[in-house]
Amino acid sequence: IIIGPRSALFMPFSNLGVIVMDECHESSYISDVTPKYHTREVARKLSELTGALLVMGSATPDIDSYHRAVTGEFLLLQLKERTKGSRLPEVFVTDMRKELEDGNRSAFGLPLQQAIRENLEKGQQTMLFLNRRGYSTFVSCRKCGGVLTCPSCNVSYTYHASDKALVCHYCGKEVPVPKTCPSCGSHYIRYFGTGTQKIEEETRRLFPEASVLRMDADTTTGKNGHARILELFGKGKADILIGTQMIAKGHDFPNVTLVGILAADLSLNLGTYQAAENCFQLITQAAGRAGRGELPGQVFIQTYQPEHYSIVTAAAQDYEAFFQQEIFFREMLHYPPKWHMLVVHAASEKEMLVKQAQDMLKYKLLTKMEKEKEHLQIIGPADAAVSRINDIFRKVLYVKAEDYQLLVHAKNMLEQEIRKDPAFRAVTIQFDFDP
Repeated sequence: IIIGPRSALFMPFSNLGVIVMDECHESSYISDVTPKYHTREVARKLSELTGALLVMGSATPDIDSYHRAVTGEFLLLQLKERTKGSRLPEVFVTDMRKELEDGNRSAFGLPLQQAIRENLEKGQQTMLFLNRRGYSTFVSCRKCGGVLTCPSCNVSYTYHASDKALVCHYCGKEVPVPKTCPSCGSHYIRYFGTGTQKIEEETRRLFPEASVLRMDADTTTGKNGHARILELFGKGKADILIGTQMIAKGHDFPNVTLVGILAADLSLNLGTYQAAENCFQLITQAAGRAGRGELPGQVFIQTYQPEHYSIVTAAAQDYEAFFQQEIFFREMLHYPPKWHMLVVHAASEKEMLVKQAQDMLKYKLLTKMEKEKEHLQIIGPADAAVSRINDIFRKVLYVKAEDYQLLVHAKNMLEQEIRKDPAFRAVTIQFDFDP
């Protein structure tokens, strides 16, 4: 038996019998470093070549895998009950718009505050989930409206109170907080948004009697950082654990009877076609931490979009209802798994070269595949989600088609054109299927 991460697939087994992919929906199964691969697809091919059985497990399967199951490509086996016979937690949705109207400016809705106090009185543990580390989302000037951004990356700095510094979460650049605005010189610098550090501070203020731990990328950088925090919480040395998505999955603490999901709609605004899927998965996984032992659990979902279908179906723990709604949108908008998508990434230190390269690749698609053009949808080129990282400019070109092999043909043609033309040598071109 080999237990390992995605690279364990390449162990030289002579007689492979079973491959188990736990939490198969996880994005970390997709390798974005060379060699690039999707673990699920490698595992499928390996099972075909060796005759091994492939078992994929998830409480919230990715839309692509579940679609393959309901269409008969995969065998669907459903577990309808929790282990040890424990009941699913009771779920409550708090409309934070109403809380604001009622004068509550705290990150904690009044129902969640009351539930935490009752949990503390009962000696039971609470987990608070917010998928954003740091103290504030961004720092802005109230006079000119300018946002303090990283000069090497096209993203705003995040304020980290513990270091009293602004940090870029892409390149790691760290700078002290300016006393005046770099653009207009005013002193009206203000922090906007919230992160796990800020939630920790507010938790300690609202519940001074509670012992609080925080678990995110900032508190787990040292050796055994994860294990130390989880061990303390598991032994009951803390009443409340605050964290990002790393606390949302897999952990089993029998004394956790309350989970608070703060800003549940954060991941709805990621700007990707999987945003609703990611939101549903995170809420469902985080909610699954409550009431895993003999004690019943409660979950409070705080959101500004309580009517969104991913929030509604996650609160109901109804994956099937979410899938039906989501697959309808995917089909209507020609997104995977109904259609397939080829993404062409271009990157260079010179922005003009990136633009010229992508314009040329689009022209090649339109001219070299004229017969197939009516079966293709070409979008872009456009700036990548983060258009500059470490002073490298990035642009993307999207090609959609119902026929996967048509996209493979398009990729092969573009590769040949790139090899022939020396103009592409100063630009890094990469291809990605169904990202």
